[in-house]
Amino acid sequence: MTTLKLRDGTQLFYKDWGVGQPVVFSHGWPLNADAWDAQMLYLAERGYRVIAHDRRGHGRSDQPWNGNDMDGYADDLAELIAFLDLEDAVLVGHSTGGGEVARYIGRHGTARVSKAVLIAAVPPLMLKTPENPKGLPLSVFDEIRKGVVDNRSQFFKDLATPFFGFNRDGATPSQGTIDWFWYAGMQCSIKGAYDCIKAFSETDFTEDLRKMDVPTLVLQGDADQIVPIEDSGKLSARIVPDGTLKVYAGAPHGMCTTHASQVNADLLAFIQK
Repeated sequence: MTTLKLRDGTQLFYKDWGVGQPVVFSHGWPLNADAWDAQMLYLAERGYRVIAHDRRGHGRSDQPWNGNDMDGYADDLAELIAFLDLEDAVLVGHSTGGGEVARYIGRHGTARVSKAVLIAAVPPLMLKTPENPKGLPLSVFDEIRKGVVDNRSQFFKDLATPFFGFNRDGATPSQGTIDWFWYAGMQCSIKGAYDCIKAFSETDFTEDLRKMDVPTLVLQGDADQIVPIEDSGKLSARIVPDGTLKVYAGAPHGMCTTHASQVNADLLAFIQK
């Protein structure tokens, strides 16, 4: 396996395919780099270098006790980008990975970055607060934590259905997709999975978004049951200095899988723009 030894000794697994302008992918919770296979294959076949890592505590990366927070994730990404000496990179983040991309730019700037893409991403802030009254109450995330602690195997099986919108009228559930989601989730350490809930739900990315001084594409489905679009994609597109919002009618949170062809085409068009 291809790994990078990080500053604290954690081994970070990553894929690095193809040649050309680099496109770097950050995955959602509780998944891993394989969540991007459809996009990576598509872009690598069209002349791009595609890179995706398993976030610490997830997938094939080490499972450390510490560092499972958004600053840590962003710094891990920075180490990977510096190690590979990437320039003119396009950063693409889905869900929690969108927060990772925003926090990376907030902490490390855009010297190595030419564009960014946020897909069904958690910024600017998921948690309901006095300043964010349309957010989700803390009880929602407490229930997620409870599900992970009590029986994460069953929790991930159940979560896959709304994640991919298989509970919507007219949807055709895919057992293979549900099984893959469960398998990827079970590769995540329970400590990493538990800590990441706080990271993706309670981190305020507003100031990070304001520092995203590169063209930014925001993609999200209006049927997202995991990260409500009104308090995420629509707000983020207004906050970033040069943001473009594209809403997918009827698309769920897991749109990179269910709407892979459309996502692939939009990514390619944005990168080539």
